[in-house]
Amino acid sequence: MNMNADHRVVLASDEWRTYLESEALPFAFDDLTMADLGADVLEIGPGPGLTTDLLRTEVERLTSIELDPELAAALTARLAGANVDVIEADATGMPLPDDRFTGAVSFTMLHHVPTTSLQDQLLAEARRVLRPGALFVASDSLASDGLEAFHEGDVYNPIDPDGLADRLTAIGFTDVTVRTNADSWAAHARVLV
Repeated sequence: MNMNADHRVVLASDEWRTYLESEALPFAFDDLTMADLGADVLEIGPGPGLTTDLLRTEVERLTSIELDPELAAALTARLAGANVDVIEADATGMPLPDDRFTGAVSFTMLHHVPTTSLQDQLLAEARRVLRPGALFVASDSLASDGLEAFHEGDVYNPIDPDGLADRLTAIGFTDVTVRTNADSWAAHARVLV
């Protein structure tokens, strides 16, 4: 389990949904749209599924990969019959074929990956399952003392956005853009053709 009880409550709240819809997703996509992800999209780390709810109305098919068995089971049950497939698995070793997805996203979860090496492994897996030319959009919080305190009892390994473009490029992404604002960073990257 990578989140404490308070964290789980916040991530399932109406306030968090509003934040995602009005701030996090618009900042992450910037001048892009969810349609730029294509028809077959991978979501890494949906948690309780608030981003899933926003994404699934904009894409034809969504596959969400979630490590936590309870969260994966709840999301599977809640979205039965929807255009979403939930897979309970570790995103650092995805049980998915190469070059499958037209786009991939990860929102506010990469800091829950315990080491930089495992973060890079997860990003490499995202690149592996993306088709050539596909878009990857990620967003996460900037490191802060307040967020570190909020993560008491769970994993907190924030990514420094200053080195993220180099990390993504080393993995094989191209066309990498990393932006920050007062609270978060967002990255766009495409798979090397």
